[in-house]
Amino acid sequence: MTPARRGGAALALLVSSCAAALLAGCAASPAYRAPELALPVAWKIEPPWRETAPADAAAKGTWWQRFGDAKLDALEAQALADNPSLQIAAARLAQARAQVAGVSAALFPQVGLGARAARLAISANRPLSSYASPNSSTVQNDYALALSVSYELDLAGRVSGTIAGARASAEQAEIDLENTRLLLAADLATAYFNLRGLDAELVVLTNSIALQRRALEFVSARHELGATSGLDVAQQQALLDNTLTQVDVLRRQRDPFEHAIATLTGTPAPLFTIAPETRAADANDAALPSIALGVPSDVLERRPDVASAERAMAAANAQIGVARAAFYPSILLAPSGGVDSRELASLFNAPSLLWSLGVSAAQTIFDGGRVRANVDFAAAGYDATRAIYRRTVLNAMQEVEDGITGLAALERASAQAVAAVTSARRVLEMATSRYEGGATTYLDVINAQQALLGVERQATQLASQRRVTSVFLVKALGGEWQRPRERQARAP
Repeated sequence: MTPARRGGAALALLVSSCAAALLAGCAASPAYRAPELALPVAWKIEPPWRETAPADAAAKGTWWQRFGDAKLDALEAQALADNPSLQIAAARLAQARAQVAGVSAALFPQVGLGARAARLAISANRPLSSYASPNSSTVQNDYALALSVSYELDLAGRVSGTIAGARASAEQAEIDLENTRLLLAADLATAYFNLRGLDAELVVLTNSIALQRRALEFVSARHELGATSGLDVAQQQALLDNTLTQVDVLRRQRDPFEHAIATLTGTPAPLFTIAPETRAADANDAALPSIALGVPSDVLERRPDVASAERAMAAANAQIGVARAAFYPSILLAPSGGVDSRELASLFNAPSLLWSLGVSAAQTIFDGGRVRANVDFAAAGYDATRAIYRRTVLNAMQEVEDGITGLAALERASAQAVAAVTSARRVLEMATSRYEGGATTYLDVINAQQALLGVERQATQLASQRRVTSVFLVKALGGEWQRPRERQARAP
């Protein structure tokens, strides 16, 4: 057998031996399965709730439009376009996708082209290669053109595990973008409804101030006629002054919500303002959009943070396989070929051809337990992501149940508050009539005015809390975002 054939046979034997050893002993990433959690089959439904199924045909992502507020719709559109947090999440998604493209390049051979042109002098005093042939100094040209190829055999699953982890991280970044969008929309809607709730309270105070001023003019006129004492005038003036003080307090509470909305929409707070709502709330303002609850397991598909936690588990699971691959040899195929000549005219002649075929394998013999520690580290990381996933699901269940019970209680309280306002107005009318008839003191009128103001503000606050709690429940249910159907259909 010629030396060339013996070299080729040895190379083939080395490749086949390494491949057999790896295929026999290597273990890729553990089979990934999303954890199964013991979830309740239904929510604790309280009147006026009833269980409904999510409407998959409805438009996704614009749940705030169901409140029918054009100003809120415009603010949400501005926030989605200019909010920095959303832009950060989008940039991270772009980074994650670029990383997937980068690591996926390892599936293909890496091809390189190199060229060299040099004129060089060889030393006459260099070490002798043969005592029979003395050295001499030469000056000559060197022209070379070489094509090299390198390819790593992924027999231990390192490359595939890295790609799987990068893809899971990219999917997580995509879901995190959706979660950022959901939180942004919910935070903006919450701040907006709190601001409008304070506007409604200011309208109540404005109307009450007008009523109290008319009452002050009335008792002042009676006092001038000698029909009543100055105590009635002083009591009414004190009530009016106290109500005017509450106006400034409410305006101070309104400013932080306006500033928060400015920041969420990407606008400097000093340049942003929302005109106060000056109209009185009507009965239609109490209407809230219907929210489809579905069953508890729907939360696993509708909440982006739950889906993100599950994708984090998949990425951590892939890292276990990458860490395990270090137990096995890494094999690199690196053929190369080219031409080399001292004269440019003969560079592409047959005698100028050079080539090499080779395979290299590297195996760690002793590392002091470093590889094992890396595997344990990756396994512990997977356990942590599993616990985070379970915690996220439990928090989701809690938030949804809090929203359901909270809205149910607020619904009943709001209905009772409306009835209380009607009763308080009737009491004020009766107290005023009795005072004008001389059957009672003016203190009864003062008390009736205070009671009416209190129940009107309470009804307004409850209406605002219902909107805010509705937004909280929408966020707890994951908005109207759902994982893409193709991702649901793909097996782990």
